[in-house]
Amino acid sequence: MREFMTITKALADETRVRTLLALRRGELCVCQITELFGLAPSTVSKHLSILSQAGLVNSRKDGRWIYYKLPGKDAPVVVREAIDWVKKSLNGNPRFAQDKQKLKKILEADPAELCRRQGER
Repeated sequence: MREFMTITKALADETRVRTLLALRRGELCVCQITELFGLAPSTVSKHLSILSQAGLVNSRKDGRWIYYKLPGKDAPVVVREAIDWVKKSLNGNPRFAQDKQKLKKILEADPAELCRRQGER
């Protein structure tokens, strides 16, 4: 029951749901996610921490950057089903279509440059 409650609480925020949908395209650096949502890096990190605690994202550190991705086939069934439910429920939603277009442009930029610019703000 605890795992279920942790997952549902993690999904109870629009930014976290949007993050999951953005990660469908693959691994993203925190700087890329920050750029996508226009939020403070600390806010994005808090959202990612909640998603991570729920098992909805995996992370890896590479130098000073942290990358996030959706869990693989080895994730618990409840996690895989929750992510599938989010994807199916919101497929075609205009908000997520906008995020997809914005993310496409962000992915064309150098992640190091994004991080540098965000550090100047």
